[in-house]
Amino acid sequence: MSVRRLDAVQPKTFRFNADNLKWARAQLKKYPKDRKASAVIPLLWRAQEQNAGWTSEPAIRYIADFLDMAYIRVYEVATFYTMFNLSPVGEHHVQLCGTTPCWLRGADDLKAVCRKHIGEQGHVTGDGKLSWVEVECLGACVNAPMVQINKDYFEDLDAEGFDKLLDDLRAGRKVKPGPQTDRQASAPLGGALTLTGDAPVTAKPAKATAKPAGKAAAPKAVAGEGKKPGGLKAARGGKADNLRLISGVGPKIEGLLNELGVFHFDQISKWTADNAAWVDGYLKFKGRIGREDWISQARTLAAGGETEFSKRSGKRGG
Repeated sequence: MSVRRLDAVQPKTFRFNADNLKWARAQLKKYPKDRKASAVIPLLWRAQEQNAGWTSEPAIRYIADFLDMAYIRVYEVATFYTMFNLSPVGEHHVQLCGTTPCWLRGADDLKAVCRKHIGEQGHVTGDGKLSWVEVECLGACVNAPMVQINKDYFEDLDAEGFDKLLDDLRAGRKVKPGPQTDRQASAPLGGALTLTGDAPVTAKPAKATAKPAGKAAAPKAVAGEGKKPGGLKAARGGKADNLRLISGVGPKIEGLLNELGVFHFDQISKWTADNAAWVDGYLKFKGRIGREDWISQARTLAAGGETEFSKRSGKRGG
């Protein structure tokens, strides 16, 4: 790993405040008296939180004295683990994952946004609000690309959404952590792909006179966004293409596209940017069509080819 050094400018002193001192003493009770050094990482972490998000040299010495450790031993811990920031950071410190899954899903675009709003890594904006650093895997690969800002994860990001997120943080507006699309936790894009059949009926069947459930209304597009693409009344020859071979299209979205009159790859392949914007609004998945590159995928599939996703998705057909 690269050499990590303490910041050239250091405060004169550091001491735990009353609350943190009480907390630290309670931590020591978790370990044998001759094993107080076991508490070094949690105590360093609490010191960093108290010190505006970074670990200073006086804090390292204070923790060493508190735990009866040699200064060099605590210094080794603080400089080894990248969770400890050795220079001042912004009020909102962005840790941007650049490991392979996030890189493949657009981490470079997020880096460009950081450079636009903040500057290069290690720089703190003049107002003290923002700073950023590239880190290794943060363990949210299925929701790539993602960043950690202070204690919160922000996942399923794209450049446009991340740009707005940093603007909101800088302006003091409330932001929503977690996935930045409508999916929950680590659910697949495009809706569930497994266990989608009807559940076994355990309740008494409804009376014959009961009205059948009506068909759920299709979502409406956002007013004024794009142009609605043309549709068909039915699939050509009575057989629709398997639109789920397009990455990002699950059973639910395929059904909504069929309701729109979209049954074939070649229809999607001919969409304009205005058409894509309209369908984004209709599906309430802003940016998904461009992010997943539906149009290019559809063009390949319409020509009889295969995409990497369609190869993994099994046989073709409706």
